[in-house]
Amino acid sequence: MDGLIMAGQLILGLSILIVLHELGHFLAARAFGIKVEKFYLFFDAWGVKLFKFNYKGCEYGIGWLPLGGYVKIAGMIDESMDTEQMAGPPQPHEFRSKPAWQRLIVMLGGIFVNIVLGIFIFWMMTFKYGEAFISNDKLIQGIVPGSIGKDIGLVAGDRITEVDGEKVVRFDELLSSKVLMGGVDLTVERDGAIKHIAVPNDVLNDIADFGRDEFITERVYLNGIANVQEGGAADQAGFLAGDSILTLAGTPVKYFDEFQATLAANKNKEVGVLVNRKGQEINLQVKVPEDGTLGVSIPFNLPIETVQYSFLQSLPIGASRAWGSLVDNAKGLGKVATGQVKATKALSGPVGIAEMFGAEVNWVRFWTLVGLLSMALALMNLLPIPGLDGGHTMFLLIEMVQGKPMSDKFMETAQLVGFVIIVALMVFVMGNDIFKLIQK
Repeated sequence: MDGLIMAGQLILGLSILIVLHELGHFLAARAFGIKVEKFYLFFDAWGVKLFKFNYKGCEYGIGWLPLGGYVKIAGMIDESMDTEQMAGPPQPHEFRSKPAWQRLIVMLGGIFVNIVLGIFIFWMMTFKYGEAFISNDKLIQGIVPGSIGKDIGLVAGDRITEVDGEKVVRFDELLSSKVLMGGVDLTVERDGAIKHIAVPNDVLNDIADFGRDEFITERVYLNGIANVQEGGAADQAGFLAGDSILTLAGTPVKYFDEFQATLAANKNKEVGVLVNRKGQEINLQVKVPEDGTLGVSIPFNLPIETVQYSFLQSLPIGASRAWGSLVDNAKGLGKVATGQVKATKALSGPVGIAEMFGAEVNWVRFWTLVGLLSMALALMNLLPIPGLDGGHTMFLLIEMVQGKPMSDKFMETAQLVGFVIIVALMVFVMGNDIFKLIQK
């Protein structure tokens, strides 16, 4: 069932993005009087269609191969490779008969819609939910480094106050792309002294393997127990809701990370625990299970602040979030291209994206991911690869500079080369997804 929910959300999200992307091409073509022969969600490879109907000379339908979608524009060399149509004389309603600037707008129509959609989603999300964040100044107990954070020299209790000399206002700035892309300097307060710690350029490789939590998390106090799991180790040892743990295995535990570390060091051992119960100190004995958990829930009291924005105030904030994600993706591709980050770490296919949606329907997460994917789709289509919008745009710009179009033979060859590149990329990301599943 979990797999079906993830797959369902993935298909719904991609369907929205594909239909709107192709609608951008469709509307731009129609605006210039160019005939659109087909509008398909997914590919009808080898002519196999799940559904179709005709309306005003255009065939609309759903293909069986869920690897994208397309609009077939008359008089254009595209993935349909309709060379028979191109052999005839140009017709007034065909793509090739229109001025280069009109054809350029048609090619950029899908990318434009993806960018507008991404901005709109983040605009509406900001307006409805505002912004919730942890004030870094109020996180006086500092941070807890995971394995990645420890490797670069961070220790529990560090307060990171600046990134490249700029003050950190919100804790999530420390988990932003600016930091996780690497190559920045962290200003750290530790025991009254100031230290500088460099984040390496290739840290994203480790983040991809182990997750952001293995970089840093917020340090929180060990508050009183909220609930005790029935039948768990704590329940069998006599713990009660409301107990405050003072020491574990003879070690004072003031913070939650200290509690976790002490449990991990005492797996499969019986240890003493000193708790405060309604003002009285009580000694308990508990057998720490193999998984290092006692079966208790402890609430986190973090200094969370929420800011609400008006409808118009939300627009620039949402636009900034959308544009920031596009820039982050571009930087990530740059690091892959320069070898600083491995492609196997940075790129995900359908399986990886489905896991991001999760096994439960959470509409905030769903629309956030759709917004991020919309901006990612815009960027990918800007790449100058024949067969993608960016490839067509590149050839149109060359035509506008040299004053004549590329030959049909060249365009057909370029389209085939682009098709091979795109298929190879698809095989790579899907194979990478499968390899990651096997590793898990």
